[in-house]
Amino acid sequence: MKNFKPGIFILSIIMPFLSVGQDHTFSQFYSSPMFLNPSLAGNTECARLSLNYRNEWPSIPAAFNTYQVVYDQSLPSISSGYGVMVFRDAQSDNAFNRTHVAAAYSYQVKVSENFIMNWGLQASYIENSIKWNRLIFPDQINTDGSISPTTNEIPPENNQVRMADFSYGFSFDWKQKYYGGMAVHHMNEPMNSFYENELSLLKRKYTFHAGAVFQNDPAIYAKKSIFISPNLMYQQQGNFRQLNAGVYVTLKPIVAGAWFRHNFDNPDAAIILLGLQHENFKVGYSYDYSLSGLAGTLGAAHEVTLSYNFCIYVEKRRKVRAIKCPEF
Repeated sequence: MKNFKPGIFILSIIMPFLSVGQDHTFSQFYSSPMFLNPSLAGNTECARLSLNYRNEWPSIPAAFNTYQVVYDQSLPSISSGYGVMVFRDAQSDNAFNRTHVAAAYSYQVKVSENFIMNWGLQASYIENSIKWNRLIFPDQINTDGSISPTTNEIPPENNQVRMADFSYGFSFDWKQKYYGGMAVHHMNEPMNSFYENELSLLKRKYTFHAGAVFQNDPAIYAKKSIFISPNLMYQQQGNFRQLNAGVYVTLKPIVAGAWFRHNFDNPDAAIILLGLQHENFKVGYSYDYSLSGLAGTLGAAHEVTLSYNFCIYVEKRRKVRAIKCPEF
């Protein structure tokens, strides 16, 4: 089996089940606030354009590549915000692709002087596509590592699945120091199968996130404050559960972070982050070091985010109050 490639075998096992797996997850989840929680759409003083890229399992060529573009805008005059998102996930050299286009609207309620809440709704169009001739199944892998051209697997009648999807969420800010929220994605649990299988649904995903910002005032001779922000995020989709715990440390313009991601069945990854904030522009890089048993085969994961805040118009009499969550 000299020519046997572990990556090909791994992908051949998981590809038939991709359409019923959990959603994609960004390590820098606050750098994609609309993807995290619809109520965070427009959670900015003016307008924001964000770009996200993630390369997962880099030891396997073109295994998982994810791209996302988001534009969101606050509307202070009506205590609202909106956003549009285009998401593309290409797996196994484009053998399986997911395209996700979404629009979200959020509304802010000032409960008291120190407490605000955002409510958000999101409508999405999702398309899954598969290229059957690029898939390799276990019965095609010979003992010498060569690949047979035929398989006993039955191809689907339709290589594309299209669905309408709806999500909602809320978030809060207390004293510009404590924040959190909850979101429910795929409320309608749309059909998610290439076959006529009514049991294959896109399961609801529940997300809970919370954190705080603590300022360490500098000594008299120092010029900058240090901000420390511990955070937690829990997600559950079907039987899949995941917990992210970590902390951001900010000494402007530098942001650093460290995270641990746990999938309950096994520890998943240790994550480090380094970011730079300069006026309205930010860039961040994170590295996921896998802690699973397949770490040596799959490799780590790399994620890059870019964001630019700008104002199309400025309302002089009113200013939106953003939920004070991290930038990365």
